[in-house]
Amino acid sequence: MKISRKLRRFIRRTDALATQAENSHKKSKERARRDARMMDTLKSDSLPYSPAVMSWLSQKLGQRSSRITQEQVNSLLG
Repeated sequence: MKISRKLRRFIRRTDALATQAENSHKKSKERARRDARMMDTLKSDSLPYSPAVMSWLSQKLGQRSSRITQEQVNSLLG
């Protein structure tokens, strides 16, 4: 007997929500570790940073990496 499309979508959605809830704890811990690691890199170096650091900065500042200035980095460091 075939399962209807609506039921398959419902099952897939509930499985996805359960997986998301399970993985969110791991991801939040990893984000905290990454933030600490990037802040240490920012404190020890100056522009230009590695692509990984520039990507992280771009996400935090909400700006393209080519437009990030040292003053903005210093203000992020506090």
